Amino acid sequence: MRRRATITLHWLTATLLLFVLGDAGATAWLAWLYAASGLAMCALALVFGLMSGPGPKLEGAFRMGHPWLHRGLYLLIGWGAVALLAETVARPLPGPSARVLLLTLLAVALIHAIFNLWRHTALGDGALRRMTPRSLHHIL
Repeated sequence: MRRRATITLHWLTATLLLFVLGDAGATAWLAWLYAASGLAMCALALVFGLMSGPGPKLEGAFRMGHPWLHRGLYLLIGWGAVALLAETVARPLPGPSARVLLLTLLAVALIHAIFNLWRHTALGDGALRRMTPRSLHHIL
């Protein structure tokens, strides 16, 4: 159940992030939907811990930094979601705007995706299998 919820929220949050940053911008309902998805994902991680792990083939600085980089990614997801909600209700947070935070999140998420592609292909540790639905594992 936890795996399915995490995977669903992972892909839903990623997709909604693209829509929020798209041409039309964040409508109120889209902002609320993104925030609900992102904060639910963060809540799952806070209550049950992160589902990620460095894997046995990851070594050195990548292995040591792995859990901290994931915590930072979740922090950015939560901060961006809260900032977007605050702007939606006309009470912006001090500091960077929601758009700046979400663009930063997008950049970090792309680096995260490239890193996991590298792990999956170069290290052969099955990193992509962790966050893809089982129905897609046959193509990995």
